[in-house]
Amino acid sequence: MARFFRHIFEHKNIKKVLASNLAIITVTTSFLPQSNVRAQEPIEQAVIESQTNLVTQKAIQYPTIDVRITQRYSFYHTGIDLDGFTGDPIKPIKPGKVSAVSHSKFAYGNSVLIEHANQVSSLYAHLSVTDVEPGDEVTMDTVIGKMGATGRSFGDHLHLEVYDHGRAINPLSVLPR
Repeated sequence: MARFFRHIFEHKNIKKVLASNLAIITVTTSFLPQSNVRAQEPIEQAVIESQTNLVTQKAIQYPTIDVRITQRYSFYHTGIDLDGFTGDPIKPIKPGKVSAVSHSKFAYGNSVLIEHANQVSSLYAHLSVTDVEPGDEVTMDTVIGKMGATGRSFGDHLHLEVYDHGRAINPLSVLPR
């Protein structure tokens, strides 16, 4: 079948006929008037303006202004340590509700535990001062305490732990990069 059509379309006279017919059709259609279909009645266009206020909020943040990690998460250190100076403000990583505030001379020292949505919680330890009480609702702008060196700590820093469904996870897996 292919040989048959190749023989027909490769013939010299057939090429001339096809080319001339194609040229005539092209020229003829370029001179024909184009039909413009218009509606007899004009269409009214309505513009509806509405004001939309967009608010961008951070989903998660570091609890300190300056981020200097001095110790990372490991199997024997279930959080991260953030360096700073005594009195630096500490804010929660996410909004939530304060579930516990403890004051101790050992272990975590002064600490705050905050419950967030989806069974996520965060612990802030070694604070010099705690500025919240159990049951307080906190936003990401609330100062929950001040950095310090209380409990079992060697120098000013914040120890941050994050729990997902009660299990300690690496805080760097949820904090912004």
